[in-house]
Amino acid sequence: MTITEGSVTDVVVAMSAQDAAAVQAVRQHHAELAGALAVCVEALLATADAGGEPFEDARRRALDFLAGELAPHARAEEVALYPAAAASAAARLLIDGMLAEHRVILRLVDQLTTADDPVRAAATGYALQVLFEAHLSKENDLVLPVVAADPAVSLAEILAGMHELLGRDGAPDSGTHSHGHDGGRCGCGGSDSGTPELDVRAIPHAIRHATVFGAFDAIPPGGSMVLIASHDPQPLLRQLAVRTDGRLDVAYLERGPEAWRLQLTRL
Repeated sequence: MTITEGSVTDVVVAMSAQDAAAVQAVRQHHAELAGALAVCVEALLATADAGGEPFEDARRRALDFLAGELAPHARAEEVALYPAAAASAAARLLIDGMLAEHRVILRLVDQLTTADDPVRAAATGYALQVLFEAHLSKENDLVLPVVAADPAVSLAEILAGMHELLGRDGAPDSGTHSHGHDGGRCGCGGSDSGTPELDVRAIPHAIRHATVFGAFDAIPPGGSMVLIASHDPQPLLRQLAVRTDGRLDVAYLERGPEAWRLQLTRL
């Protein structure tokens, strides 16, 4: 039996070290998804008033992410993770609720796709972000612990090879993978210049780097984001440089003492 640290302050009891690693891998992937979606939605909000080509570009990037990353993730959950959790009588109503939230998320994606008014579309995107973050939080803190603690189920086995749930590495984040995407609020906001901001000070340390990776993966070539940290994030920057094959420019906007602000640009 292995005890693994939870997403905030809780712990998860897993039946093996492999299951504990699977829990961490899913949570890391959740953080990447949340970070990427936050940047996509921030772009929608920043361009909604102007409309036109800038907004349509932002909407296209958001829909590409939703179709290419979020929807496959949801389908994989319904195939592998949710049935394993629903085997527990205590979790069946929870899983029914999670499936209902999937249906709401898909409806919001449809509304984002068809909305004629940019402001309404951006509001739909924001509603989708809020629901998705709450949904991930329940998966992290309620669903995964049920499956990981079940002696009749091997979480590692049922999720083996499912990069839609584990991330493309299929292992806890190592900072070396090169693909695109907290269970909690990601902390993204807008700067005065319209560049999306990610304040990582409020993000649990265990998923902080993965959230940044997901957010930066959503930045298009030539685009930037502002990272706000409580210290100089040199280990994170080294991992991000490896992840992007060096296609990264870093400019320090503020060097403490209370906050470090860095502009990260995708080359």
